[in-house]
Amino acid sequence: MKNIVILISGSGSNMAAIVNTAQRDHWAEQYGARVAAVVSNKADAGGLVFARAHGLAAEVLDHKTFASREAFDAALMALIDRYDTPGHPVLVVLAGFMRILTPGFVEHYAGRMTNIHPSLLPAFGGLHTHQRALDAGCRFAGATVHLVTADLDHGPILDQAAVPVLPGDRADTLAARVLTQEHIIYPRAIADLLRKK
Repeated sequence: MKNIVILISGSGSNMAAIVNTAQRDHWAEQYGARVAAVVSNKADAGGLVFARAHGLAAEVLDHKTFASREAFDAALMALIDRYDTPGHPVLVVLAGFMRILTPGFVEHYAGRMTNIHPSLLPAFGGLHTHQRALDAGCRFAGATVHLVTADLDHGPILDQAAVPVLPGDRADTLAARVLTQEHIIYPRAIADLLRKK
């Protein structure tokens, strides 16, 4: 069985979309894969409630209790690797995990760590993507699922969805429409990855 470990920092709506899709589409039977655990760097992350309600291991690793980014990432790596099984390397899914990961961590999971970003990469990497798209006069915004590399918000693109920018859009209204597409493309991109593994 391939184990998927999802990292979150907040409400975990993309995590919930992935868990719901995995159950609905029978990933265990189709791909020999399951969401095994949800890990948050914040104990009050709303997504942990959803994870526990769905019978998933819900782990908390508070980054504030570590002396350095490297120490936190080493502990996180050790936690994730508990879900590694021989011949079936764990798939790490970043779903609103608001931490910049160290190069060593990224290298350890090279080719098996995904992220979703609320823009049409390579445009608008980093933060405040929706406001930046509006300020630039973009006619389309969107979301991108990509493999994680050492370069922030870069890496091979796995899936994208475009969303039209409407007259009168604000960052929050645009973000809400983009999020509905994130919930579609992220599970789809993971399923595609699992199909190829």
